[in-house]
Amino acid sequence: MFTGLIQDVGTVVALASQAGDCVLTVSTRLASGLRSGDSLAVNGVCLTVAAPIGERVTATVVAETLRRSTLGELRVGARVNLEPALRVGDVLGGHLVQGHVDDRGTVVAQGPREQGWELRVAAPAAVLRYIVVKGSITIDGVSLTVARLDAGDFSVALVPHTLHATALGERRSGAAVNLEVDILAKYVERLLGGRNGEQAPVAGLNQGWLREQGY
Repeated sequence: MFTGLIQDVGTVVALASQAGDCVLTVSTRLASGLRSGDSLAVNGVCLTVAAPIGERVTATVVAETLRRSTLGELRVGARVNLEPALRVGDVLGGHLVQGHVDDRGTVVAQGPREQGWELRVAAPAAVLRYIVVKGSITIDGVSLTVARLDAGDFSVALVPHTLHATALGERRSGAAVNLEVDILAKYVERLLGGRNGEQAPVAGLNQGWLREQGY
């Protein structure tokens, strides 16, 4: 589990193919605090650390993850957002993030707006259904608040700290980004009937009241 608060921006130093998978090596100041078997979110994708050596960490990215995320497009020299797994007692400053990418989005526009920086991202309908204005969304591992929602895309504001502490400010129009919606939205959908319109019993809720409200 993660919070979406990036703790370092690392640099990809090596990529190696291995039976359809990819062995990814990243240089980061976080390496000294990681052990083999620890979880590390790389651009929002939860990976298992295989061998931290010095200031480098290595992890294997399986074929399915390469297909569903943007990690398959990484090149040596690319800067990536990094966050170690949340530990008991840590401050939950963002929102609950699993590190399980739902789909990829595409940057439509980016640039200065008022006191910050706006990033507009086109997303599939299957992702947009879970997004609400003022709700949470994870873009390349960064916990952000949705500022605007349109038919095919949404916008977030990047404050100066986010631009400085993450690599999101480097995403240009046309760039692919990893998206993870708030897991709570999925649980609510499931409890209230899911995609098939069949209302699931919810302990502690008045079913008659739910029907009256149109659920």
